[in-house]
Amino acid sequence: MIRINNLSKCYGELKAVDDLSLEIKSGEFFAFLGPNAAGKTTTIKLLTGLLKPTKGSAEICGFDVQKDYLKAKALVSYIPDFPFLYDKLTGREFLEFVSNLYPQVDMRERKRTMEMYLNELGLKSDENMLIEHYSHGMRQKLVFSAAFIHDPKVMIIDEPMVGLDPHAARIIKNMLKQKSKEGVTIFLSTHVLSVAEELADRIGIIDHGRLITQGSLKELAVSAGMDGKLEDLFLRLTEEDNGVK
Repeated sequence: MIRINNLSKCYGELKAVDDLSLEIKSGEFFAFLGPNAAGKTTTIKLLTGLLKPTKGSAEICGFDVQKDYLKAKALVSYIPDFPFLYDKLTGREFLEFVSNLYPQVDMRERKRTMEMYLNELGLKSDENMLIEHYSHGMRQKLVFSAAFIHDPKVMIIDEPMVGLDPHAARIIKNMLKQKSKEGVTIFLSTHVLSVAEELADRIGIIDHGRLITQGSLKELAVSAGMDGKLEDLFLRLTEEDNGVK
């Protein structure tokens, strides 16, 4: 569902992403981790077509993100770490606006989905309030509602739990795990390692633009030469990559 082939992005002499290759199958929940400035967000922007690569390519469901971008984007939901919303729309108006961007989905199905997520995420009572009056957590829940509307095949998510209270975070985690079970491919970047440890089928760690390891939690333990929580494995692997013993 996601195929990254020798992908690189350079800014002058700085290699933000350095010859990255990765394949993620249908229904896989993949967590993409790394220290600050490791190349995570740049990779996500390359995957979503927001940046053009210096070399290499990325495919979503077999469609090249640069060459077949409309076909690729129709199958993807992207949730950035700081999503943009139209403050002068109500929550319902925003969801209707997003829904109309995907005419390939039956209108009745889009409306049914919108109602379902407004209810499940606790936004129904505030659906007619202007978004400018929404709290950060409410905005985040609205973005997730919008992301689910067109039944995406791939979800690309950058820091999903920012601003969510524990109850809302649990609802979102359950929804994402259920989507994965239904065959949706999840590509998630987060600094909250407990989220990755709880949800991911496979984990990749990037540092200085290079993928330094990937695999299940057990496979990462073998790579790190130690047992322990993901936090311990992450610190060991990234310290070794930076020459720290």
